[in-house]
Amino acid sequence: MLTKITSSLYGQLIVAALLGTIQVFAFAPFQQWWVLYPSFVGIFLLLKQAQRHHKKLFLVSFIFNLSMFIATLHWIYVSMDRFGGMPIIASALLIVLLCAYLALFPSAALWLSYRIPTRSNLVRLLLIIPSLWLIMDWARGWFLTGFPWAYLGYSHADTPLAGFAPILGVQGITLAIVVICACLTLLLLKQSQKFALLLMLAIVMSGYSLKQLSFTELQKPIKVALVQGNIDQKLKWEPDHLYPSILKYLGLSGIQNDITSTDSVTESVDKQQPELLIWPESAIAALEIDMQRFLQSLSRKLEEENKALLTGIINYDINKDEYFNSIIMLGELPPNQGYSQTSPNRYAKHQLLPIGEFVPFENLLRPLAPYFNLPMSSFQRGGAHQANLKFADTTLAAALCYEIAFPELLRENIHEKTGLLLTLSNDAWFGDSIGPAQHLQIARMRAIELGRPLLRSTNNGITAIYDGMGKEVGRLPADVDAVLRKEIQPAYGFTPYQRVGQTPLFIFCLLALLSAFLLIKRPLKVKY
Repeated sequence: MLTKITSSLYGQLIVAALLGTIQVFAFAPFQQWWVLYPSFVGIFLLLKQAQRHHKKLFLVSFIFNLSMFIATLHWIYVSMDRFGGMPIIASALLIVLLCAYLALFPSAALWLSYRIPTRSNLVRLLLIIPSLWLIMDWARGWFLTGFPWAYLGYSHADTPLAGFAPILGVQGITLAIVVICACLTLLLLKQSQKFALLLMLAIVMSGYSLKQLSFTELQKPIKVALVQGNIDQKLKWEPDHLYPSILKYLGLSGIQNDITSTDSVTESVDKQQPELLIWPESAIAALEIDMQRFLQSLSRKLEEENKALLTGIINYDINKDEYFNSIIMLGELPPNQGYSQTSPNRYAKHQLLPIGEFVPFENLLRPLAPYFNLPMSSFQRGGAHQANLKFADTTLAAALCYEIAFPELLRENIHEKTGLLLTLSNDAWFGDSIGPAQHLQIARMRAIELGRPLLRSTNNGITAIYDGMGKEVGRLPADVDAVLRKEIQPAYGFTPYQRVGQTPLFIFCLLALLSAFLLIKRPLKVKY
């Protein structure tokens, strides 16, 4: 029946679209990781059927990946609809165009894999496809500033394959997934079955064994309080709402009149131990330069109470007329590092979000619709390498919102004495869609890769803390005003991934493609 359906081009395209669409269920919030296997085995078999016609081959590959990206990233529409002022048709068209662009990368990998002339399914499935898939994933995460969302490895944080993350990063898990799918395809084709079974078993057992290892050492615990203000995004940037928002954060933090939220998730407080308060991205919806009287006063009050505060704010450089999406620290700071507009305990976002924080081809796009003129959409980049933020006896490596999806950016800002990972975000742009859950899933993987606890503070959810193994320490439900208080142990040291990054994967791709070339020229006469 399936063979009859896929005998026509339309049948192949329908099946390819279904196989691509189901991949959304592998990611958060669904987390049905297993759907990737029938999806990829199905497309490998379908492409084998279509490989003699290169136009059909690319079209099937493209529809497969386009469907995957539309299903997985459709939530971007929420920001366009609620805050962008764009017609529904225009918003839908932009989503399709974005997904079509992203689909070009994996489609090129699949198309080229099946265009390379070889009679060996073993060579194609185990050497060529995994290598080209990784290469195109890297290209997607780099070209035109990159969009590294929905790497396959993110779906497997709760499986044995997560053991590869501290060794090879999230793309090490991606490689394992693609190779297992290749092995399953060989089993269905009844080719090299013993080898395929042994390879799958070796991958799963290796991942499980690696998952038991810890590469970093826990340190003395510190007290943290992540504040979720749940500010209405439509009011956030209104001038009249600035101080009501700030008062809300102060009240939740217990700073003003010792107010404590009844919704707080709280642990016992040792007043002799300093506490780190964390507010989300742009919690203070104003320019830092305009808030100096308030910030200086707040910093002194926090210092008196033996507290420090990390908060998102917009930094404006009056000399260069440049804006930066920033994190600043107030209160209990290291000696001679008290708060000022030039104090070292700050971070400026490097990896900016296209459209939201800068507009490519802005002379062309800004006149088209209000969506291209969102508040603060003309930021400058901070440096790619910045000093860690310092609190008590530890340091924190920071990432703002979208840039947590760039694993190499965070990795390169971590040293042996970096104790914690910090990410501030504001996912209120995307409402109650599946986007915030995917964002949290991506952030969690950084904790596993780098072996350090992750603190994630957001405006309206999902605020959460993970330990260095990726286990949840605590979270706040979305769309509530609350505080998450915990004692967290920083972790020092290096994971193998932190030391060498993705270099082993680059070497694998090079050797795999070289081996494939040699085997195509001189095929092995061995029965597997």
